[in-house]
Amino acid sequence: MRVASLVTRITQQMRRDPRTVALFFLAPLLILTLMYFIFDTEASDLKIVVTGSDETIVKALKKADFQVTAAEEFSQEKMIEKDTDGWLHVENGKMKLTLLNDEPTRAKAVQMQMMQGLQGNEKKTPSIEEQYVYGDANTKSFDTFSPMLVSFFVFFFVFLIAGIALLKERTSGTLERLLATPIKRYEIVAGYVIGYGLFALVQTIIVVLYAVNVLDIVLVGSIWLVLLTNILVALVALSLGTLLSSFATSEFQMVQFIPLVIVPQVFFTGIFPLDGMSDWLQKIGKVMPLYYASDAMNGIMYKGFTFNEISLDLLILLAFAVVFITINIISLKKYRAL
Repeated sequence: MRVASLVTRITQQMRRDPRTVALFFLAPLLILTLMYFIFDTEASDLKIVVTGSDETIVKALKKADFQVTAAEEFSQEKMIEKDTDGWLHVENGKMKLTLLNDEPTRAKAVQMQMMQGLQGNEKKTPSIEEQYVYGDANTKSFDTFSPMLVSFFVFFFVFLIAGIALLKERTSGTLERLLATPIKRYEIVAGYVIGYGLFALVQTIIVVLYAVNVLDIVLVGSIWLVLLTNILVALVALSLGTLLSSFATSEFQMVQFIPLVIVPQVFFTGIFPLDGMSDWLQKIGKVMPLYYASDAMNGIMYKGFTFNEISLDLLILLAFAVVFITINIISLKKYRAL
């Protein structure tokens, strides 16, 4: 009888909270649908440029399912600009293959398909000298997406802790008491952002230094750019977390935002290849902060990008933070019009 009473009470509580019920049933369907479209996409064709060669090699590579372009001259700069997977240069009977290697799995696919294509009916495997634009022959897939994980964990924990912390301030009455004073809305938001931002800054420094110095995650570029990028990521997470906390009435409801706000962004960080996704999926990714954070982090840590090369990503992250902070200020109107 007592068990039945508890079941009845829990059922009634859930029925009185339609948002929880909706998230409970709809969030898994949303994530499953997104995963279906992402994993159902086909990998884009391997692109290769051939210089100094005859038509025989070009035909052999096309037969091996390469997207082949014959050119008189080419360079590593053009490879990066055109996002070309490989560049085969033939001179005096010798072959030199340059691999972009921005995704090690694609680089290995180029090597395998090229060997099969050039070998033809011969049993002898052709000798090819190899060099890499990014990384080397020992580069693993983890080296390319580990920088993205650093930003993800900074974003995730700052978002969750900041959101729950501000929620406690509101449910305990602290925020209402502040609003009863002459303090302005923007001063409240600035105070919370700076206050929690100091802890987010320390957390960011610890995470980055630990990842680089202890876990030995690849770092080709400047660690100062890594710190700058993740400070902006923390600022975005902090402003977004505090914004969404205004729509929650308990810690449980704050956690419910994770499958709707955090999980979808994981799919667009580069852990899953973006090139093969449908255009509409790529457009969805471009409205998510972690898309730009991951692009900047991968550029700095794996490719050695400079500030100018990641400046657009950083500006967009800053714009996200400004928008979220502005909405935060406006949302305080529902507690008090100042």
